[in-house]
Amino acid sequence: MLEMRQRILTIAPEAEEVVSYGIAAFKVNGVIVCGLLAAKRHVGYYPFSGSVLELFPHELRNYSTTKSALHVPPDKPLSRTLLKKLMNARMSSA
Repeated sequence: MLEMRQRILTIAPEAEEVVSYGIAAFKVNGVIVCGLLAAKRHVGYYPFSGSVLELFPHELRNYSTTKSALHVPPDKPLSRTLLKKLMNARMSSA
């Protein structure tokens, strides 16, 4: 989780770290662009939008997802490129 946090802050150094719905979240220009939550077998990545994950079916095919979360196992971290795509999709939909 700490590695993903660092990647998010590298992509959006201006992001403000907040807690929203009990999740560690990152706010850019007043909009929460993503959140992270540690679980036993994965890190939950939350785009805070029900439409972001469905934009990337090919890129996310090897990950477990729900409508609102992406489950990232420790042995399959999100690439910086994919993380940036997810965050940019959320920022453009806000």
